[in-house]
Amino acid sequence: MFSVTILGSGSAGNCALVETAGCRLLVDGGFSAKQICERLAAAQADPAAIDAILITHEHVDHARGLEVFCKKFATPVYCNRETADAIRQMGICRKEFRLFQSGSDFTVGDVTVQTFSVPHDAAEPVGFVLHHGGASLGFCTDLGFATRLVHERLRTAATVVIETNHDEKLLQEDSRRPWPVKQRIMSRHGHLSNTAAAEVLATLAQNGLRRAILGHLSRDCNTPDLALGAVRNRLAVDGVTGIEVHCASQREISPRFEVLAG
Repeated sequence: MFSVTILGSGSAGNCALVETAGCRLLVDGGFSAKQICERLAAAQADPAAIDAILITHEHVDHARGLEVFCKKFATPVYCNRETADAIRQMGICRKEFRLFQSGSDFTVGDVTVQTFSVPHDAAEPVGFVLHHGGASLGFCTDLGFATRLVHERLRTAATVVIETNHDEKLLQEDSRRPWPVKQRIMSRHGHLSNTAAAEVLATLAQNGLRRAILGHLSRDCNTPDLALGAVRNRLAVDGVTGIEVHCASQREISPRFEVLAG
């Protein structure tokens, strides 16, 4: 067994459950501890049985629940040093972290975790590729653009969780965001648009990609229909068929997706 359930994804919180026969991991902990526990219960998972939490970066929508959750369940948290320092300085969590170097691999239970740097406006943000039993699962949320390294690391993943943060037209027309904020979102250290994510997936489709899960959608500047449409239309241009495309929700957990080898 190797599966992923998105417990929620968006600007208000991000957390995913990864399960194998011998290991249960959370990728990010961006909801309150209470919300994480409720969403785990909905996924029929025991919070006390989580073996580790992997943190991509320190922003509150990825780390909000760490202090209370880890105090209650003594769950180990893995992140790099710069992220750990930022989390402490922000007062999000003061516990001791299990540190890795960005670009290194480590093992939790029967899962090998490959880490790689991504461009985003955080201390030392990373993506993950999780390997188990010949199958690979990629996480790449919160990045301004997909570097060559990002493409190289995700190339092995049959299932990829990737952000489709905004529709470019909706963002440009949004009257509630000042121009400097729009510039930050669209910058090389901001967030992927639907179009940019679709280009990444079109490239990955040339390898072993079998499923894309779209996440981190802006509440104001995107919709699931726009994100799904952009990706599916881009894949259709290349004549790509057979790739599942799903959209994660902020409010509800996703189905449990089995991760198969590419």
